[in-house]
Amino acid sequence: MPAALLAATRVLGIAWAVPCTLLGLLVGAAGLPFGAHAHLRRADCAIVFHRWPWGPGGAITFGNVIVHTGDTLDSPCVTYAHRAGLREEARIRIGDHERAHVYQYMVLGVLFLPLYLLLGGVSGRNPFERAADRYALTGRGWWPWSR
Repeated sequence: MPAALLAATRVLGIAWAVPCTLLGLLVGAAGLPFGAHAHLRRADCAIVFHRWPWGPGGAITFGNVIVHTGDTLDSPCVTYAHRAGLREEARIRIGDHERAHVYQYMVLGVLFLPLYLLLGGVSGRNPFERAADRYALTGRGWWPWSR
């Protein structure tokens, strides 16, 4: 794909995800007075809030915003299938997994959240989570219905 077309596609994807990104900015900003900090990660097409002070740990993506309880997206984590005991898999980088969700939002925009919840939410059965794990393991296949 030519560079100009790729750049235009990214801009359109970011614009399409703006309502969800605004939600992510609100969620992330709520943690700022409690020690969270934000920065832009161009490689992930996202604004990342690190050290978000609430929740069980890990990360969640809203549009082009990643809200993370840890210090770095380079942290290793297990896949959903591994955690569920379905199979043994190598550890993945949490940032790679969340980048897949950013891409999914850039395609689906506001449709992502209802589809994500309809297909199982935070679960190893959810095709969005399986695709994000596949992408984090292989660097390919972030779309839920690709191979």
